[in-house]
Amino acid sequence: MIEIKGLNKAFGEKRVLKDISVTIKEGELFSVIGPSGIGKSTFIKCLIRLLRPDSGQIVVDGQDIASTRSEFTLAKVRRSFGYLFQEGALFDSLTVLENVAFGLKYLTDIPKSEFPKIVKAKLALVGLKDVENLKPSELSVGMKKRVSLARSIAAEPKYILYDEPTTGLDPVTTGMVKDLITDMRAKLGITSVVVTHDMKLALDISSRVAMLSKGEFVEVSEPDKFRLSANAEVREFMRISHLSRVRQNQND
Repeated sequence: MIEIKGLNKAFGEKRVLKDISVTIKEGELFSVIGPSGIGKSTFIKCLIRLLRPDSGQIVVDGQDIASTRSEFTLAKVRRSFGYLFQEGALFDSLTVLENVAFGLKYLTDIPKSEFPKIVKAKLALVGLKDVENLKPSELSVGMKKRVSLARSIAAEPKYILYDEPTTGLDPVTTGMVKDLITDMRAKLGITSVVVTHDMKLALDISSRVAMLSKGEFVEVSEPDKFRLSANAEVREFMRISHLSRVRQNQND
């Protein structure tokens, strides 16, 4: 369980996160939505302490990591997390096997001789086989996303963070990523946090959806309740998202 209490983060005079408090429950799929540039990625980077909050608490399984300066503590907690970066962030010079095994090398004590077996199993879990010796340049966009996800789950994390997982993808690949996210939760029981501007994705996959606006969560509710929200900002964002999707479908 992740408990966030009074989380604040500013860059200079700009307050990006303002006194955010929320509990992300064990096993749930929690999505944070909002327009690009609103602070969603800042929120998710604070969760794993890639960014240090200005104040507040981030309690992961009883350990507050928000203000700790202990690299040992941070390293221990980070082993509980997998992170799917927005662009995948695969290493171009490494093979698929080496990319997926990267976290195994630095986050676990697993013998190197075990890496190929583990990598093959994780690739199979995301629907890939016989790609271990390929380089990222030889993969399609969808395959790169799958490899990135396999890397994220290689060390068997308890939590997985998805940063804008469908940005820039075509509808077919977006649907594939959506299925991957829900499959990982179903197969592995992983607690998932997704930050996205894709309203349809959030409403389709989430157990709860939070809307970030002006640094605050203006709505946190289950998808059915979220769709009926009386909050003006939520309703406007849903309206704009719907119109954008209609235009995209017409252009396709």
